Amino acid sequence: MTILVTGGTGYIGSHTVVQLLEAGHEVLVLDNLCNSKAQVIDRITKIAGKAPGFIEGDVRDRALLKQLFAKHPIETVIHFAGLKSVAECGQKPLLYYDNNVSGSIVLFEEMKNAGVKSIVFSSSATVYGEPVFLPYTEAHPLKPINVYGHSKLMVEQVLQDLALSDRAWKVALLRYFNPVGAHHSGLIGEDPAGIPNNLMPFVAQVAVGKRAKLSVFGDDYDTKDGTGVRDYIHVDDLASGHLAALQYLQKNQGVLTVNLGTGQGTSVFELIHAFEKAANKKIPYEVVARRAGDLPEYYADAVYSKTALDWQAQHGIDRMCVDTWRWQSQNPNGFGQ
Repeated sequence: MTILVTGGTGYIGSHTVVQLLEAGHEVLVLDNLCNSKAQVIDRITKIAGKAPGFIEGDVRDRALLKQLFAKHPIETVIHFAGLKSVAECGQKPLLYYDNNVSGSIVLFEEMKNAGVKSIVFSSSATVYGEPVFLPYTEAHPLKPINVYGHSKLMVEQVLQDLALSDRAWKVALLRYFNPVGAHHSGLIGEDPAGIPNNLMPFVAQVAVGKRAKLSVFGDDYDTKDGTGVRDYIHVDDLASGHLAALQYLQKNQGVLTVNLGTGQGTSVFELIHAFEKAANKKIPYEVVARRAGDLPEYYADAVYSKTALDWQAQHGIDRMCVDTWRWQSQNPNGFGQ
């Protein structure tokens, strides 16, 4: 199968491309490199023993998309391309809606024009917003609390309506929880630009000496140890979830909506201790005030993914930390090494 992967040099995209190539698929990567680097393609090739096609470009570039669909026998699309900073999205909402929503619409229009009506969409658990109940099932009310979450929900709605308008469409909406970890080779992993927004890469940068200490935002939540609890999922498990979704779409029409998480909550202190074990060193931290908008607990009900996709996460928090530390210690400056 020939698969177009938008955002395929990014963190989750690159790990998924590796697994697609290893499964024997032909892969075309489209990425504008705004949050990634071209050398990721070389690393993917080294791991998989096979190179994906790579086109530097933007999903908003209609002429480029027309050319891609005309030139290549693309059968399905995995759509990762999008901006994702929760901190930045509130300051630049128009940028996020243009990139994430308008870009997606251009992509879907050109897919339709080319007769390509199969897509796996990279959505997010942020579409749920504050918990009405825990764990989050796929039936949880959808009330995102930031621009990023709104943009993901808008694209989900566009795809829902598209599938209603034409029963030939096959759509998988994958709602991620908290991706962490790295490929076991240590060749690809998370390489955030600037100060990391997420806990695991910040911990890793402290461990490698790039940052002095970790700030723990609040230890007075009503949780098992007072710190925030999240559902961390290994990026390789997340990637395998996309391959499972592709297999599902080969046999089913309509829209599948499914959580990709472990169903297990890990606190900040639990993650710190697991990372200390993986790196064999102490992680200096200080407890500071809570951040506005942070939720006490956030974790998936992972039952439906097992039922619908015959998929479930395989790796626990210890493996996530070991693989992250291997990546960070071998690449202290990320792909800038």
